[in-house]
Amino acid sequence: MAIHRKRMTFAAMFALGAAICAMVPASAASSQAVPTRLGDLTLENGYPSRETADRLYDEMDFQRATQAYLWALPAVGFKALYDAQAKTLGAANGEIMFYRDLADKAGMLTPNITTLYAFSFWDLAKQGAMVVDVPEGLTAGGVLDIWQQPITDMGQTGPDKGKGGKYLILPPGSPDVDAPGYLVFRAPSNQVWFGTRGLDPDKAKAEATLRKFSIYGWDQRAAPAATKFSDVGGRAWQSAQPDTLEYWKLLAELYADEPVAPRDRMMFGMLAPLGIAPGQPFAPDARQTKILTDAAKVGELMARTVAYDKRTQGASVYPGKQWEYAVLFDLDQEAPDKTRVQFDERSSWFYEAIGMSAGMQGRIVGFGQVYLETSKDKDGNWLDGGKTYRMRVEPNPPVKQFWSITLYDNVTRGPVMTDQGAADLSSRKPDLVTNADGSVDVFFGPERPANAPNWIKTTPGKGWFPYFRFYAATEAYFDKSWQLNDIELVK
Repeated sequence: MAIHRKRMTFAAMFALGAAICAMVPASAASSQAVPTRLGDLTLENGYPSRETADRLYDEMDFQRATQAYLWALPAVGFKALYDAQAKTLGAANGEIMFYRDLADKAGMLTPNITTLYAFSFWDLAKQGAMVVDVPEGLTAGGVLDIWQQPITDMGQTGPDKGKGGKYLILPPGSPDVDAPGYLVFRAPSNQVWFGTRGLDPDKAKAEATLRKFSIYGWDQRAAPAATKFSDVGGRAWQSAQPDTLEYWKLLAELYADEPVAPRDRMMFGMLAPLGIAPGQPFAPDARQTKILTDAAKVGELMARTVAYDKRTQGASVYPGKQWEYAVLFDLDQEAPDKTRVQFDERSSWFYEAIGMSAGMQGRIVGFGQVYLETSKDKDGNWLDGGKTYRMRVEPNPPVKQFWSITLYDNVTRGPVMTDQGAADLSSRKPDLVTNADGSVDVFFGPERPANAPNWIKTTPGKGWFPYFRFYAATEAYFDKSWQLNDIELVK
């Protein structure tokens, strides 16, 4: 039997399609709830709803800002130290300020208390190329850029090798200079920081050597003005990176007139929606202010975790012990194979400390410094200011100069401050008591234990962590034939 096929007109097909669509409720076809760790997020025909888009942008900017907090720690640490010296302590660029003792260094991140520090700042964009005339003698330091990357070491670990020399620091992008007799380096940033320490065991000699340093402009080299020296004099100051909106203000101020390195452009791209851009005024709106404020608080806690609960491979110094390397990154802050920036490694250090140099890397036998730290006792428990501990330093520590142990507050990262007026012990301490075999027992706690001449006071209700420093470490440190003992709870 033949079947008759009747063709449907275009108009009829259109009418049929419209009728079918009319039978399907629009809401059932267009709305979708997607479960996520942020809760259910609503899509409308595959597009984010207005509420979802706003929520995701807030979350995106918050996440970016927390990571930017970790990224910016060295730069904000530089800026905070500059502001403390220039604005709080009143030192001009090119003026060298001495930090002598516990009172002077109370506002500093993890300083040593044994040696005399000397700091100065310089703005190459405003003041031109800088000359640092380094004297012969026992000093160690250098010049750093705004990311606390060393431009050059000076003194024992620098190219002058403690014999002295004239260093010329050129601005970024400036023409080369013919400078016979000068050690010439180019800075990647306009603002730079000079820092050094006097290492002579005689404090008077150490200061006399530091007073022979001279800082002046290249254009003044024919007749440089005398360098001015000043003292902190026990005045209160602090340079810890804030966990408030002030953190971002410092970053924006620092980049008012600074070139942006290629590796930092991605982060500035992430911060642009939050009102932070190089060369632009920082004036966040209400939304940006809330996100940046919240991110600074969480970012600081992330930094604290990265510093005290390290997850970096190779952080442990001795198998089965709690001591860790404080410095876990290279001078350029990049992995040796150049595949990544050492993000967590530099965050850990610059949350706790300031400055970096070849000498501070702890890799030079017989020169420079080694920094070991721990935040836990032998049993793996956090160090508690309300408990009493003991640590034995074995005989013949592997140092050509001296060793020291210094206690720091785990929140401020500055020296532990108590009515004892001491936060450290060192092999240069005149009243350090040694055992018959040459070992040293050091006690930590809120009260001095009986028969404990070497004691550092701590505060109940507060955590603390120590740095153990080897100055001019010898081979026995590097081959681990001499090892630090863990800090043990006295039960």
